[in-house]
Amino acid sequence: MIGTWHLSSRWRVVWAVLWLSAATLAAGCGSDSPPTGTPAAATPVRVAAVVQSSLQSSLRAVGTLAPAEEIRLSFKTAGVIASINVEQGERVQSGQLLASLAQQEVAAAVAQARALAEKTERDLERGRALFADEVATREQLDDLMTARDVAAANLRAAEFNARFARIEAPADGIVLRKLAEADELVAAGQPVLVVGDTSEGWIISAALTDRDIVRVRPGDAARVRLDAYPGQVFPATVSELASAADPMTGTYEMKLSISPDGVRFVQGLVAKVEMTGAAGSNVSVVPVQALLEADGSEAVVYVIARRDDGEIAQRVAVRIGRLVGDQVEVLGGLAGDERVVTEGASYLRDGQAVRVLGAG
Repeated sequence: MIGTWHLSSRWRVVWAVLWLSAATLAAGCGSDSPPTGTPAAATPVRVAAVVQSSLQSSLRAVGTLAPAEEIRLSFKTAGVIASINVEQGERVQSGQLLASLAQQEVAAAVAQARALAEKTERDLERGRALFADEVATREQLDDLMTARDVAAANLRAAEFNARFARIEAPADGIVLRKLAEADELVAAGQPVLVVGDTSEGWIISAALTDRDIVRVRPGDAARVRLDAYPGQVFPATVSELASAADPMTGTYEMKLSISPDGVRFVQGLVAKVEMTGAAGSNVSVVPVQALLEADGSEAVVYVIARRDDGEIAQRVAVRIGRLVGDQVEVLGGLAGDERVVTEGASYLRDGQAVRVLGAG
C-alpha cells in the first residue's frame, strides 16, 4: 500500500508540472495574437475581367476511314462453293470474277428447264395441226400454249440463277471481308464477300454528342488528320448526318467525304476530325482558370466586390456553355462587368477579404 501511494503521488506531481508548462506556453503564444476585433490579413489574388467576345466554336471528333459504299455479295441460289478467287484486302476491278458455285447442279437445272421448254414447243405445234384438222378442241390448244409459256418462264429462271451462280465485282473496290471458303455449302442469299466500292470515294464515320450534332450541317468543311500520315491534313466535307441516336451509345453518326489526295487509303484508318464554325454573337467569357466545382453546365466563380474597408471575394454560381481554347462561355450568373478570381480562388471562402495583385 505504501509503495502504491508513493507511485501515485509521483504521477500527480508529473502531471501538475506538465499542466503548468502547457499553460505557460499558451500564454506566451497568445501574447503575439492580434487583439479581438482586428481584421484578418487580406488574401492576395489575381483577377481577370469578364469580357464580351465573339467566340469561334470548334468541334473535334474521332472516326474511322472506309469506302463510301459497302456491298454484301452472295449467290442467288444455294450450293457448294467451287472457288473464291480473292483474299481480304485485295483490290478488285469492276466485272472481275470473285467466286463461283459448283456448276453440276446449276447446269443440270438449266438443261432440265431447256428440255421441258423444247418439249412443250413440240406439243404445241402438234396441237395446232390437230386443231386445224378439227381433231383437237380450242381448250386443248389453249392448255398446250399455257404449258409452253410456263416452261419458257422456268427456263429463263434457271438461266438467271445460273448467271448468279457467279459473283462478279460490281465496281472497282477492295475486298473488306471474306465470309466463306471454297467447298462450303451456302444458302441462297448468304453473304460470301463484302466489297468496298471505292469508285464513289471514301468516307469517315464519326460519332457526335447531341450538343455537337445540332451545330453541324451537310456541306460543312472539316480538316482531317490520319495517324497513318502524320503531319498531313486532308480536306473533308460533311455528307450525311444521322437523324436519330444510336440506341446503344446514344451518339449521332456523322459521315464526311474525303479524297485520298495521292496517298493510299485502307479501311479502318483512325481519323481525327476538326471543324471550325462561324463566329457567333458576343457572349460573356471568363478564363477557364476561374472555374471551380465545374459539373456539366454548372460551375462556381469568385467575383471581387467592394466595401468600405476594402475588397472581398463573393462566391457566385454560374451556368457555362462552350469551351473554346482557354476561355469558357458564361450563360448565366454574371452581369458581364465583374472581375473574377483566376489565381488563389481555391483558398477563398465567401466574403473573405482579398488584395488584388493584378491580372491573372
